[in-house]
Amino acid sequence: MKPKRHISAWVAFASLSLFFCGAAAFAQDGKLTIHVIPTQAYVFVDGKAVGEASTHHNINLSSGQHNVVLANYGYNSASNAVTVTAGKSTSLDVTLQPVTGSVTGPFGAITIEGASLDAVLLNGKTPDYFVGHGDEFNHDWWWKQELIVPPGTHQVTVLGANGEVWSGPVEVPANQRVVLDVPKGVRKTVAWPRGEKLTSVPRFTVGTASATVAVAKPTAELETTAAQINCGDGSQLKWSSTDAANIEINPVGAVAASGEQSVHPTQTTNYQLTASGPGGTATSATTVNVNTAVQADLRLAPAEVHYRREGDKVVQETSTELNWTATNASVVSIDPLGSVDSTGNRTLQLAPQKTDAGPVDETVTYTLKASNACGGIDTKTATLHIIGMIEPPDNGLALNSVYFPTDLPAANNLEAGLVPSQQATLKLVSDLFNDYLSRKPEARLILMGYADERGPDQYNQSLSERRAEVTKTFLTEQGVPPDHLDTQAFGKQKNLTDNQVKALLEQNSSLSEEDRRRVSQRMQTIVLANNRRVDIVLSTTGKESAQQYPFGVADYVILVDRNRPGSEPEDSTTKLQSAAEKAKMSR
Repeated sequence: MKPKRHISAWVAFASLSLFFCGAAAFAQDGKLTIHVIPTQAYVFVDGKAVGEASTHHNINLSSGQHNVVLANYGYNSASNAVTVTAGKSTSLDVTLQPVTGSVTGPFGAITIEGASLDAVLLNGKTPDYFVGHGDEFNHDWWWKQELIVPPGTHQVTVLGANGEVWSGPVEVPANQRVVLDVPKGVRKTVAWPRGEKLTSVPRFTVGTASATVAVAKPTAELETTAAQINCGDGSQLKWSSTDAANIEINPVGAVAASGEQSVHPTQTTNYQLTASGPGGTATSATTVNVNTAVQADLRLAPAEVHYRREGDKVVQETSTELNWTATNASVVSIDPLGSVDSTGNRTLQLAPQKTDAGPVDETVTYTLKASNACGGIDTKTATLHIIGMIEPPDNGLALNSVYFPTDLPAANNLEAGLVPSQQATLKLVSDLFNDYLSRKPEARLILMGYADERGPDQYNQSLSERRAEVTKTFLTEQGVPPDHLDTQAFGKQKNLTDNQVKALLEQNSSLSEEDRRRVSQRMQTIVLANNRRVDIVLSTTGKESAQQYPFGVADYVILVDRNRPGSEPEDSTTKLQSAAEKAKMSR
């Protein structure tokens, strides 16, 4: 025998029929036939309470899709999307799965009068919060029809076919029974001695004219695998809950009854699991602490470098190494280097900003900025000191090559090699170089001897060696330290070509255009004369002496003659002498 039903159930059913029949005026209905186990399950269609499935297994619905929920406390509810076809019958067969286990105390009880077959919901207004209908909780006689709940305040909602019948808070003390009169509200609270004897109760039992629904309070458990993380790292949330219709984790959102989820907070965050169900609400919280601090370091080793430049030549330029680290940072930059990795080093070799001659004393500042997505930031600076000197170019030595007469100096008469004009050139060289040595004590002069193309190779090689040695001896006599003089000999190797000599004539500022024309008429003789010389090179700069032939000197005829002095001159000598004299006059 089923629990006693109130006559108002037929009124509710009639109202429900009228509700669905009214829809037929707009669209042709279809029929939904429901078969559900257990038969006490309650039917909700599109969120509206319909009634117990045992008395509402045939329902007229408008054509289209409907959401049908079958609920019975103590069982997992079933939500079904059902498509109803006009003029046809659609069957829905469902077996609800029982929730195993019993509910443990302490307990309180609620008796609901005047609700008939209306749906009773606790602590929520959706089918997930359904606990039974009014006819299952309407007396506490020998045959119990009772709603057993955890002690506390519960929000009770009674839904009929036409909507909400009554709703309000009901405070249920432990081992007390509250009598609720719908729609008047709480009528009385009385002692409930049986509650003190109960330790555990099955979730749902039904018998002859009796029914007991024991509602369990939800449980909630939330934990994290890492309670302390750095910015950008993650932590894993793990949770579980029971007897809850809705489960949310703030600030994550709705979640399943149990599970795991990775989170990457950018600041310390408190996560709270809230599990709500017919039996009330349970919460659990855990905190993930986020280290937002950035720790950076920037160093220079050494912090001072030395720089020295002579003219365009850098003779000293030391380097330094810039080292840096930045922990808990996602973006790292060093001004003026730009973006860098969080940890690294770089070798720096810097020239000063100044370019003019004088002392160097400059600083370069490097600024490291490290930040992360959590708002952490750190800044570090390191200053490099550049000291040294920039000296002007070594253009102070106006050196000119030294020229020799044909076949001189002889092996048995070295003093006869230098004519007076070339001795004067070397005296100027010695004066300039001795002064230069006071500023550049490491400087040297390289004396490179040459011979013209006439004669055997070995003879010309020896001749060019004597010319270099004679030049060295003369400079030594003028006070130049011999250990600052080096000699080289090339014989007739590397002779100047006709074109090179012509270019030298064009560059010779001592000659007028007429002089150049006259001298060029005997170019072969002039080429030979230009190759009987000693070039002088300054070691510190590599600068070579100017190869400007001495056309205007008094002993020009001796220098330019194709023959050794004292021998019969060639016919061309007179012409060359005339040209030389004219050149002197033009100066």
